[in-house]
Amino acid sequence: MADPIFLSLWFASFEDDEVLPHTLSVLRQFRFSPQRPGIVYMGLHPVSWQEATIWERRFDPGARPEEAILFASEFLHADYAYVFEGYWDLWERGEDGIWIERPARVRFISHGLEFEDGIYQQEGHMLLDLGLDSAFLQEEAPLTPEAEDRVRSNVHKLVELSNHLEKAAAVKARLLWSESEENLAQKLLARLQKLQ
Repeated sequence: MADPIFLSLWFASFEDDEVLPHTLSVLRQFRFSPQRPGIVYMGLHPVSWQEATIWERRFDPGARPEEAILFASEFLHADYAYVFEGYWDLWERGEDGIWIERPARVRFISHGLEFEDGIYQQEGHMLLDLGLDSAFLQEEAPLTPEAEDRVRSNVHKLVELSNHLEKAAAVKARLLWSESEENLAQKLLARLQKLQ
């Protein structure tokens, strides 16, 4: 069964005036899909996920990260969460068996320190929702050299993003995890070993 995967990021400090600069530094490191470039959605959530958004905007075409951050800068509060959506390209095997790079959605969520009673402690100052692990495992794909190449490419993008953010965006700590109890790194390694 497919399992959502996340990348949690913590910074040395994430006070109100640092939330959006840190968010921008992460968004600048992300390789947006050429097919769907930029930020396509942003929303502001006050206090907790049970509250309705106080502001939302869709961008078509996608906005540059700096533009999206500028909109959010009018709403700086320690008990807000800031959600941005964009796309990157991942390999996917179609029903016809042909592999194609398609845009896959990624959600970037910045948690104010007081949002959802300090949820940042468990989920990170920033949480990247990377979609389902099936995009990286491709367990339904037959074990062929092409499948190996495509799975490796997707996993490489994931690892590269995590490593790059740690260095270029001043991330203090990071954690790649999934909702299930299974170890995501072990699942990825097991799939890559099957492909060899």
